[in-house]
Amino acid sequence: MTDPQSAAAIAAEHLALVEDGTRALLETVAGLAPEALAEPSALPGWTRGHVLAHVSRNADSLVNLLTGARTGTDIPQYASEQAREDGIQEGAARPLEAQLADLRESHEHFLAAVALMTPEDWAAEVRHRSGAVFPACDLVWKRLGELEYHLVDLDGGYTPAHWPEVFAVTEFRKLATRLAGADLPAVELVAEDTGDKGLIGTGGAALTVRGPVRALLAWLSGRSAGTDLPRTPDTALPPLPPLG
Repeated sequence: MTDPQSAAAIAAEHLALVEDGTRALLETVAGLAPEALAEPSALPGWTRGHVLAHVSRNADSLVNLLTGARTGTDIPQYASEQAREDGIQEGAARPLEAQLADLRESHEHFLAAVALMTPEDWAAEVRHRSGAVFPACDLVWKRLGELEYHLVDLDGGYTPAHWPEVFAVTEFRKLATRLAGADLPAVELVAEDTGDKGLIGTGGAALTVRGPVRALLAWLSGRSAGTDLPRTPDTALPPLPPLG
């Protein structure tokens, strides 16, 4: 079991990043033209309104898991996969001010749930909708990922270059580890600005890809085609498996 004091410290550290990411989201959305919400986002099949509805409902879903950790009850993240989909679809067409209000209110509900957590609660295990089980303190980083990745998906001026370095480095390491041994030709990754390295795929690396850690993460996470990344030899990047 995770040490409660360590779990609480991790949650507090990551919460500051969530606050920064939420401010960036609200500022980005406030700067959009009202008609922009009905336009396509960078996610296939989703408008910007779909992205925003998802971000709000994700905050609610994490409140469920936080409450479960605090009360010792098994509260699912979403009532069902259909309920999750319905929440996104029903909220997608709302006007800009309604989306902004929902983003603010759902964030406040998330913060209220966080404020009730004790160190022991942060160390309690929760079950994500993916089936993964981890300590509740990791939910704060999960929220950060939803904010930072979907800010880019919104296609409203926030790009991978805006990602906080700690987010980019941590996610680069996580995704490189996840893709190690994946069914694709081996690729060596070199983050020239931070010195981080990774090896994805199988076999001996026949391709080395270099670049800033944010640009490498953008490719690994499906937020970029990676065509601007220097490669040795200068051959095409292999397609990456979906991360789910």
